[in-house]
Amino acid sequence: MPSSLDFLKASGTTVVSDSGDFESIGAYKPQDATTNPSLILAAAGKKEYAHIIDAAVKYGKQKGGNIDHQAAVAMDRLLIGFGSEILKIIPGRVSTEVDARLSFDTEGTKAKARELIALYESVGIKRERVLIKIASTWEGIQAAHQLEKEGIHCNLTLLFGFAQAVACAEAGVTLISPFVGRILDWYKAHKPGPNYDGDNDPGVQSVKRIFNYYKQHGYKTIVMGASFRNIKEIECLAGVDFLTIAPKLLEELKHKSEPVPAHLSVKEALASQKIPKVTYLHNEPEFRWELLADKMAFDKLHEGIAKFAEDGQTLKNMLKERLHKA
Repeated sequence: MPSSLDFLKASGTTVVSDSGDFESIGAYKPQDATTNPSLILAAAGKKEYAHIIDAAVKYGKQKGGNIDHQAAVAMDRLLIGFGSEILKIIPGRVSTEVDARLSFDTEGTKAKARELIALYESVGIKRERVLIKIASTWEGIQAAHQLEKEGIHCNLTLLFGFAQAVACAEAGVTLISPFVGRILDWYKAHKPGPNYDGDNDPGVQSVKRIFNYYKQHGYKTIVMGASFRNIKEIECLAGVDFLTIAPKLLEELKHKSEPVPAHLSVKEALASQKIPKVTYLHNEPEFRWELLADKMAFDKLHEGIAKFAEDGQTLKNMLKERLHKA
């Protein structure tokens, strides 16, 4: 009997695994996989991944320089190590994140993206199988705009607001990751009381609006819902381009047998209420104002950057300890 996960895949949605724990990925047969510093940090604490950490430390040591330089190099090698192992399991692409501390540095983001791609290519992985994850700041979007022209495909993450989504599409990025669950978290904390279940979930509503806008105006950027709190959010977005789902929720879907009908489609998007076209890519003041005016998007973007930076630093400190002992 088909599972709800099978029905979700049949709805037209590409299922992506949101995990750094590649031992668990294969069971759900996703097309792609996404990682971030927090997921890698969680996976790095497991003994079965010690060989990846050992290889990263050895690589950093060989590159020489002071301990900070060695740790930075080892960090990049660690990310590529996890990504490479994941790509042995999935047929599609893996997303690897640029250091969150570069979120407000366009040139730094471009340089780091090129370094990560060069590292992947040095171990025999073509750039077509990698998405570089970049925070959806003004600077990040501008960096992605240039990187896409160089054939480096980008996943614009920590996306919460409509202005971010519009600018990303205008920049021609390959894929965006609107964070459904984190939007819901903000509304529950700041505007408690309403029923936020199902189609009333503000995160679900945000993704539907972005999806409809992209389809109505002919943008090719993939909409990949992310950061889910429950399977109802996932079911309400069946039919969207991609969904990246944590193993726990994939497991729930795998053990359910209820149908998951498509709620989104190009046909439905084109028939729905028209959303006027707007532009932000070349208007920094307007973009920043729209982001500031959307308190939820502003708060969650900066909170997410801070958390990813914190977890990235924890990973780097772990590598420093190992380098000192090596």
